[in-house]
Amino acid sequence: MSFHFPVRLHHLSSGLVAVLVGYTSSAAIIFQAASSAGATPAQLGSWMTALGLGMGATTLGLSWYYRAPILTAWSTPGAALLITSLHQVTMAEAIGAFILCAMLLMVAGFSGLFARLMHRLPLSLAAAMLAGILLRFGLDLFHALEQAPWLVGSMLLLFLLLKRRMPRYTLALVLLLGIALAAASRQLQPLPTMQWLQLQWTAPVFSWQALLGVALPLFVVTMSSQNLPGIAVLRSHGYGDVPISPLIGCSGLANLLLAPFGCFALNLAAITAALCMTEQADIEPRRRYLAACCAGGLYLLTGVLGASVAGILASLPAPLIMAIAGMALLTTLGNSLLQSLQQEPEREAALLTFLVTASGIQFAGIGSPFWGLLGGSAVLMASRYHRRHSTTG
Repeated sequence: MSFHFPVRLHHLSSGLVAVLVGYTSSAAIIFQAASSAGATPAQLGSWMTALGLGMGATTLGLSWYYRAPILTAWSTPGAALLITSLHQVTMAEAIGAFILCAMLLMVAGFSGLFARLMHRLPLSLAAAMLAGILLRFGLDLFHALEQAPWLVGSMLLLFLLLKRRMPRYTLALVLLLGIALAAASRQLQPLPTMQWLQLQWTAPVFSWQALLGVALPLFVVTMSSQNLPGIAVLRSHGYGDVPISPLIGCSGLANLLLAPFGCFALNLAAITAALCMTEQADIEPRRRYLAACCAGGLYLLTGVLGASVAGILASLPAPLIMAIAGMALLTTLGNSLLQSLQQEPEREAALLTFLVTASGIQFAGIGSPFWGLLGGSAVLMASRYHRRHSTTG
């Protein structure tokens, strides 16, 4: 009797790149947010452990159950919001706010309200929003080339040479080349002292100040800036048959269980999920969930390592991370732009959605993906109204 192990190197490499991008892009923001609440080193370690375990368990469980590349992440805009909003509350009140936010996420998910809203969203606008989000990663590839021409230039050349011939192994080989060149040129930082699993319970305190000043804004930002693009990524890559409500509800439930340890907000990922939905993850779309499962396993490992993982990832040079992310997302960016502009009647609205999202503007603490989608939807409704009345007139 033989045992067939379905995971291959290309699944593992895509999952690894997703975790690298997820942590290196915003781990420093988590540190700042915890410091704003007056967190001790032990509490900071608990935050990182709880977030890693939460992302790992939900990513692995949901991806395996639905056989789709479903990645969860911490709310990066939410963490940025916490940097300013936690100055006025105690750590116990902050934990209480995290619990309330998790409960709101569960209600929004399991009630089906968010799913009904997303099913009314045109695919062209969802793709345009995704393209606007991914644009900066494509541009960062060439900013990295300017910063480290030898390192990034070599990686980019290998990527272009292998992409058509060995799409499954391209990312893994490019990443290995980048690490080898960084080590040879002494651009790798010393590794930190290892710190293992650490969870510290903080008894919650519930207050109106924390509810209105932390929990509600954190919920709104997480839903509009994170879960909305996360669903758009699934739809634009052909995984629209995956039910939305359980995804949001289960991430909220995991958030609730881990909130007393510092897990402030879990949501569906967009950028890192897209990394596991390309042909580099697997030529067959139905097997790409294995790349997400690898990412989930690595997230669990980062949770076990606690605060040490940020230091480990920080040892890699920034241009290397920017380059590998940009190369991994080039195909997704191109496909999103194509999808967004295919329908001529929706083209103007999609273009506006793309531009506003790519601009990075913020109003009322809510990021540009929400405003891009809102503006594009308004233009689309106005153009449909105009065409309908022009026809009847």
